[in-house]
Amino acid sequence: MSDSIVPNAPTPAAVPSHANIAAKRIKIGEVAQYFGVSVDLLRLYEREGLLIPLKSDKGTRYFTQLDYPWIATVLRLVREARLNFAGIRHLLALLPCWEIRGCTADAKAGCAVSAGATAPCWIHKNCCNPGDCYACDVYRAACQCENLKAFVAHIPA
Repeated sequence: MSDSIVPNAPTPAAVPSHANIAAKRIKIGEVAQYFGVSVDLLRLYEREGLLIPLKSDKGTRYFTQLDYPWIATVLRLVREARLNFAGIRHLLALLPCWEIRGCTADAKAGCAVSAGATAPCWIHKNCCNPGDCYACDVYRAACQCENLKAFVAHIPA
């Protein structure tokens, strides 16, 4: 898949540090304009569990530059790979969240999210980081799901 959707988007590290998440907040309208999509489309992706915006106390949605690669990936998966939302959620469910987070074997064995999941772990909102899925290492790594085989091969053991 090409990177034609976002020619100037930053290339983040595999899993950015939590300090980077405090980056400048960008309103959803500006993000939509950057990608040439509607605000409603970004809200739909949020309702489907694919995007997690930051929200102000009044409910205004914001993103940061860290979100741009993931938004571009979702757009490519829909437009170029022709995946529907269920297909994208299934692909994301294949991300080895227990390895990304470094869970112990006991934690993985007792995790309902990792056993037969059909959606990414952050959709469950009660797995690793309740209430702060935006900062979740698995959510941050999701933009690498397009080449899942290579991504899994490079996870440190």
